[in-house]
Amino acid sequence: MKKVVVAVTGASGSIYAKLLIDKLHSLHDQWDEVSLVFTENAKQVWQTELPNNDPGAYRSGGYSFKHYSISDFTAPFASGSGRYDTMIIIPCSMGTLGRIAAGVSNDLISRAADVILKERRKLICVIRDTPYNLVHIRNMETIALAGGIICQATPSFYSKP
Repeated sequence: MKKVVVAVTGASGSIYAKLLIDKLHSLHDQWDEVSLVFTENAKQVWQTELPNNDPGAYRSGGYSFKHYSISDFTAPFASGSGRYDTMIIIPCSMGTLGRIAAGVSNDLISRAADVILKERRKLICVIRDTPYNLVHIRNMETIALAGGIICQATPSFYSKP
């Protein structure tokens, strides 16, 4: 069984996070624990992109996920001893990606990503921002070389998203 962290940052693409959270809820027999953390910007973007879907609704409404504040460094996944298997940052802003690539752990998301990478566990950064500048590309390369997965959120139009 798995322990999963889902982190939502302020990049555009809240629908990806919502769909992932809904899918994880429906697959409840495939994980032991799912923890959520939203940045303040993520909450604002969520309200703009999904005005009828309150990000706080995941604290209630039948979801059995634990919520953590962006500044809660006592969260179990802020340490390797928490033994979380996977962290998915969806969507992952370029600012978050840059802090992770530089090893700057100034909030719970960047700290947890650092822990996941140092423990050689699965970090998936679902990026949305385009076009890329050279700094973005080098940050993606740094994370990929450290063992992370860069997943560009580009829908396939043949599937009629």
